[in-house]
Formats: sequence, structure tokens, C-alpha cells
Amino acid sequence: MNRASILTLQIVIAVALVGSVVVQTVVVPLVWNDLEGAESWGRIALVVIAVLGVATLQVFGVCVWMLLTKVRQGLIFSESSFRYVDVIIGAIVAAAALAWILAALLAPGEVAPGVVALIGGAGLVLAGVALLVVVMKALLRQAIARDAEAQALRSELDDEVI
Repeated sequence: MNRASILTLQIVIAVALVGSVVVQTVVVPLVWNDLEGAESWGRIALVVIAVLGVATLQVFGVCVWMLLTKVRQGLIFSESSFRYVDVIIGAIVAAAALAWILAALLAPGEVAPGVVALIGGAGLVLAGVALLVVVMKALLRQAIARDAEAQALRSELDDEVI
């Protein structure tokens, strides 16, 4: 991955993180005010789900940023990368769970069943993305093993040549 691609991705992540803070500090309070006539528990639940949903995106963005930094430094093939990948998986699973909770909360109300199905489907897609990241983690583990094996073989060759 070249430096320009990494820098571009980091700019996109930075803009997204700034936007997410704006959502949490400006948009969510406006939603809170708009829901003034709603039941108290529903109002609280929707706002909490929104804040936590944005937080999962923030965690995801920070972890991807850290992995991009490791790529730029040439250190992506290390055991420390798994910590970030595990957090990414957890954030995606949490986002899927939040989507399902939101769908469950909206289902008995006056919300159209299609909207509830779309939200539930979004949770299903998020769960699928989490599984995809699990597969990518396995590929990273294999790449690290192959890299260690290649270094060991290079070391043996260097010893034999001398």
C-alpha cells in the first residue's frame, strides 16, 4: 500500500471522526428535543442507541487508523496487530447488536414493518462484515506465520553462505 493511499484513508477517517463528534454533540441533542412528546423510555433508548452506534464507528475508525500506521511503518505483520483487529470485530458486533435492539424496540410501535426489517437486515449485514473481518484475521495470522518462516529460511541461508 503506497503512502498516498494511506494518507488518503487517514484523511477520510479524520473527517469521519470529526463528523461523528458533530453528530454526538449537535444532532443527537436535536433528536432528543424532537422526541419530546415520545414515551420517556423510548426517547432515552433511541438516543442511547444513536450515541453508542456512533461510538462503535469511532472505535472502528481509530483502530483502522492504527492499523494503517502499522502498514506505513512496515509493522503490520506482528502479533500486536491482532489487538486492533479484535477491537474492530467487537465494534462491528456491537453495532449489529444495537441495530437488532433498535429493530426490536421499534417493532411493536407505529413504525412500518418494512423499516423494522431494513434495520434488522442492516444488523445482519453488520454481523456478516464481522465474520468477514474474522476471516481476514485468519489470513493475517497465516501471513505472519509465512513471514516468520521466510525469515527463518533466510537466516539459515545466510548461515550456510558464510
